[in-house]
Amino acid sequence: MSLLASVLLGLVQALTEFLPVSSTAHLLVSGELLGFSLEDPLFRAYVAIIQTGTTIAVLAYFRQDLARLAGAALGSLARRRPLETRESRLAWSIAFATLPAGLAGLLLEKRIEALGNWVIVGSLTVLGLVLLVAELAAKHVRTVEDVGFVDALLVGCGQAVALVPGSSRSGCTITTGILLGFTREAAARFSFLLSIPITLAAGLYKLVKTLPVLRGHGDWMLATAVGTLVSGIAGYLVIGWLLGWLRTRTTYLFVGWRLVAAAVLAVLISRGILPAG
Repeated sequence: MSLLASVLLGLVQALTEFLPVSSTAHLLVSGELLGFSLEDPLFRAYVAIIQTGTTIAVLAYFRQDLARLAGAALGSLARRRPLETRESRLAWSIAFATLPAGLAGLLLEKRIEALGNWVIVGSLTVLGLVLLVAELAAKHVRTVEDVGFVDALLVGCGQAVALVPGSSRSGCTITTGILLGFTREAAARFSFLLSIPITLAAGLYKLVKTLPVLRGHGDWMLATAVGTLVSGIAGYLVIGWLLGWLRTRTTYLFVGWRLVAAAVLAVLISRGILPAG
């Protein structure tokens, strides 16, 4: 892999990880269009590892929120009153909401990995339309401070659905949040905070599992390091941009993006440029 290709894929990862458009779909398809095979263990290791860059970006961007939530959660445990404050309730809600995706990932990992590109087309389309319905029907009045355990569980179930390629983790969780009446910015902020436990755990697991694949391949090691750095820096900027966008604008841009991406992908598969499987 060239450094230019690594930088391009790092930018794709950063741009699409946080936008509700499916980073996995864009990253894998971009890799295929650049000539990499999804069956190549080196490329799959590269894809798995550079996603840790955007996880680090979330940790860096929300470091103050995380420190406050962690302090509230630990303090409430010490006092044996885990739900005594709003921040401690939010912290435990995030932990609670992580369970559905964690369990689904453990039970369905192999089956999920076997899903092909037509599944990505379907996920991009169907969940794009669900986001459109959410945008049209929702009230956009609740804030992050209003998140309760039922809200957290439902958003957590949305995060579990996002294990299907093309669904988009941020897309599913933001859509669920909007349907529950949260403002767009609040839905996105809770989505980012909720992503930290599952993506951090998954990132460390993938790092341990895939890093040995790159040993002895110096060019891939360098490309992976560059891609991870690019995805981290660019991802940090994308988070700030998205929160600012959703503060005053709708999600129609991302609905259109998903539908166009699905149409383009369907054409590429139909013409044999991309494999169906």
